[in-house]
Amino acid sequence: MPEADQNTPVLVLFRNDLRLRDNPALIAASRSDAPILCVYVHETEGGPAFRPLGGASRWWLHHSLDALSTAIARQGGELILRSGRLVSVVEGLVAETGAKHVHAARRYDPGGDEADEELADALAAADVAFERHEGFLLHDPTAIRTSTDRHYSVFSPFARKLVPLIQDIEPVTEDTPLRFAAAPDSEELASFAFLPNSPNWASGFEPLWQPGEAGAQAALEHFVSDALADYAVGRDRPAMSGTSRLSPHLAFGEISPRQVWRAVEAAAPRLPARDVTTFQREIVFREFAWHLLANRPDMAWDNIDKRFDAFPWNADRESPALLAWQKGETGYPIVDAGMRQLWQTGWMHNRVRMIVASFLTKHLMIHWKRGEEWFMDTLIDADPGNNAFNWQWTAGSGADAAPFFRIFAPVTQGRKFDTGGAYVRRFVPEIAALPDKYVHAPWEAPDSVLSEAGVKLGDHYPRPMVDHRAARERALDAFKAMKGE
Repeated sequence: MPEADQNTPVLVLFRNDLRLRDNPALIAASRSDAPILCVYVHETEGGPAFRPLGGASRWWLHHSLDALSTAIARQGGELILRSGRLVSVVEGLVAETGAKHVHAARRYDPGGDEADEELADALAAADVAFERHEGFLLHDPTAIRTSTDRHYSVFSPFARKLVPLIQDIEPVTEDTPLRFAAAPDSEELASFAFLPNSPNWASGFEPLWQPGEAGAQAALEHFVSDALADYAVGRDRPAMSGTSRLSPHLAFGEISPRQVWRAVEAAAPRLPARDVTTFQREIVFREFAWHLLANRPDMAWDNIDKRFDAFPWNADRESPALLAWQKGETGYPIVDAGMRQLWQTGWMHNRVRMIVASFLTKHLMIHWKRGEEWFMDTLIDADPGNNAFNWQWTAGSGADAAPFFRIFAPVTQGRKFDTGGAYVRRFVPEIAALPDKYVHAPWEAPDSVLSEAGVKLGDHYPRPMVDHRAARERALDAFKAMKGE
């Protein structure tokens, strides 16, 4: 490996680590005593596994890069922006700058790993060191193995193996002193066209979110001081602010999972143990999802349980049923509220994500891949590991999946977790005047109640597109047939 010299710059590629603190790639570069060039490559093409970012992710990324650029500028540097195929862009920068070292965060999604392997081969041939660092996860997901040297397929034993490995992991809390090299030309962030304009469908995002490292730290502080104390209950109540809202910050690496884990542990002595362990379990689930994706990269497009290859999914992207689900026009208020929240805010409450996913895959028998694609395009926290894992979990086709016969009843779920209907009323205002008794099942209301609330089913609000019991029986019959029963 070539040695850095104090005049030759080192390149730091930012990707899923858009932060300055507790950033292993940046720390390693700073310790080389060489001047640093901070680079972000907007990858517009790649190999067979390349997957462009979805629309909502692009909105978040624009603001996150803007925040990172400002933070680097405050320290006297510049964030260099380039676009194209990763290997071509980095080779060009190496030629321009004479760099002999490239540092980057390790990636485990199929497209990112494929691009990084291509880059590693090219840099090795040019005698340029390419060092990849952990930091997006608590632990290297490929290094956690069973006693028979296999990857884990079940969450509980994975968690038992992982948690002892992360107990002594500490984030780097001190500021990293940075010395920057003279910056080559950079493309303009606006040229990437990450922001929507005609129409600006993201106009509702801005009041709700603060992308960037400062926003991530503020979200963590707010969660630990306000919502963590009731997390075990509050996380299931979509009308409450009971979740951490850290998912987009983690997805873009604006905060490290080490920082989150340690902040929660520091607050633990003054909080109910159940709330702390319930939240930490969610962090470990994130690790498990990436463990599966790193070891099963086909998880994003193939059923892990191959029996489901024979399941009679409807995979039509133009299916009227799929379009109704996407628009939040299924006639089931809790489902429609979730889908409209997603469109209006770029985010959906986790409990409701499970409800809408169950409805799509089981009530409508639409392939989970159609739901996975829609979430990747419309979620600001779209995460290749979590997204594929959770869709396969709900559909029953995953490695550690919910049984297919666990079919969420939308009305029951709505009445249990949105008891007074506040969540539904916010996102489905056309039925807001209905009494609590009927807000989750408008079709059960007498005509006089509907009339008084100004609701005409089939006009102001759709009737249910499927009957719950009939849809449930159809799905179970298909499942039995798939198994040969």
